[in-house]
Amino acid sequence: MAENKTKETTASVAEFLNSVPDETKRTDSFKLVQIMEDQTGLKAKMWGPAIVGFGSGHYKYASGREGDMPLVAFSPRKAEISLYLMQEPVEKEKLLASFGKYKAGKGCIYIKKLQDVDEGVLREMITATVSYVKSKYGAVS
Repeated sequence: MAENKTKETTASVAEFLNSVPDETKRTDSFKLVQIMEDQTGLKAKMWGPAIVGFGSGHYKYASGREGDMPLVAFSPRKAEISLYLMQEPVEKEKLLASFGKYKAGKGCIYIKKLQDVDEGVLREMITATVSYVKSKYGAVS
């Protein structure tokens, strides 16, 4: 079975974020660290070369594939910021209705800048994600 490529590393979150070329994305990324740390009570850590994650949970699918993942995470990509927020689908749709400007992918939400979204709703989404992941996968750290 293939090994999960995205693992927690010891790389510096600040160094990574300071290397983001776009000033708005860089500023938004530092703000996201603050928001996610506030909502989760967990410190930011690098997951792979480009994902900033908070906490860790172990998942196991019916197929037998298993691994570790951050509870919540984001990545400042070239075109937009990817938010990794796993939620119960009905709750997710309810929150997204008042979130602001975004695009939804299969496993993430894409935003251009924090100014485009409602910070209060983002905070609710982060809290909902932590609750959902804990209920779905059990113990997390």
